Amino acid sequence: MILLKNIAIVAAGLALAGCVTSEVRPLEKVNPIQAQQQIPEAELLDVGVRLFDPNVPQDIKDDEEALAKKRIFPEVRRAEASYFATRLRATLESSGQWGAVRVVPEQAIVDVVVSARILESTGQELAFEVTAVDAMGRTWIAGKRYDGVADIGSYKTEAALKARDPFQNVFSQVANDLLAARQKLTATDLRDLRRVSELRFAQQFAPEALASYLATDGKGVTRAVRLPAEGDPVMERVGRIRERDEALVDTVNGYHANFAEKMQDSYGNFRRVSYEEIEKEDRARASARTRTALGAAAVLASILVADQCGPSDYTCRNVQSAARTAGAVGGVAAVMSGIKKYSDAKVHAQALQELANTFEAEMAPQVVEVEGRTLKLTGTAEQQYREWRELLRQLYREDMGEAAASPPAAAPPTPPPSPTASR
Repeated sequence: MILLKNIAIVAAGLALAGCVTSEVRPLEKVNPIQAQQQIPEAELLDVGVRLFDPNVPQDIKDDEEALAKKRIFPEVRRAEASYFATRLRATLESSGQWGAVRVVPEQAIVDVVVSARILESTGQELAFEVTAVDAMGRTWIAGKRYDGVADIGSYKTEAALKARDPFQNVFSQVANDLLAARQKLTATDLRDLRRVSELRFAQQFAPEALASYLATDGKGVTRAVRLPAEGDPVMERVGRIRERDEALVDTVNGYHANFAEKMQDSYGNFRRVSYEEIEKEDRARASARTRTALGAAAVLASILVADQCGPSDYTCRNVQSAARTAGAVGGVAAVMSGIKKYSDAKVHAQALQELANTFEAEMAPQVVEVEGRTLKLTGTAEQQYREWRELLRQLYREDMGEAAASPPAAAPPTPPPSPTASR
């Protein structure tokens, strides 16, 4: 009978629901381009990578349910802000294309500064927006989105997870874009950039003495218009201050490296389970939709199909009635199964949320001693660095005394650096 065939078809559909699987293959690997020859010291640019912006939406930051729907877990995002910055630093460093590469505080002045904002971060997908600006004010990368899916090969074993980050391709793409931007600069451009970076740092401690050494044009590009004389006392003292500053920046960078190393195992497992949970959730939702739709179709088929038996054919009527009842019962069961699948999906989502509760990104207090003076740095890395900078300023003022207010001798004017296109 047609009714029985219809119900059989629906039943077959229900049996097949949720049985569709897709094969996911490991991704082709993208690696940072390696330096093929030694780069002259004067042309080696230092790179500072700032902590990523966790990007937890302010309008829902206290709404756990809304955050969970977007798969945003504030504790994890705060840890990722440090972990991703460290991952990018390690990628840049491994290329051999740069000078010192560090995770730096906001106030640090470096030849090139890279900042980023997390857009999406799960075990399946990573996306962030990157901006890179040099000390002269030129933009190398302007808010570009980098994204990618996880390389499932990294999830196969613990050793594979330690050997290569599931999203290493994304970090390598950033490194290669930074290299492409640097390669547009000439050797003279690179040297000029390093001078500007040095003078900008010095101006923070001797603004009056060095105010006339830099000029910013209408496009916001800062250039050196004159240079300090060889052996200038102000620059020599600032040089010593910068060595101390870099020592603390190295300490901050080391803290983030240690933090990333400590969280690697638990975060790797979090990502792997996140990947699995999202797959289960997606399959559960897809199966729920299919089961619910087919179940409803079965109920409708059992109720609305036209009468196919003659008025006196009681055997046919009994069979038809039984088929309708079975179809309705099966359809309702399928709808209920679909509802249960939605419930299962919610459980998987909650499992993700429960995994995200162990990360902290606070830096332990540090005690620093400089020239017999002891200072306890407390709070976050940013707060500690601000305290440190203030101590360095005090030391500089005490060291220079009134001499800091007198302009140093200047070298003869130098020709302006060759113009470079603003990126």
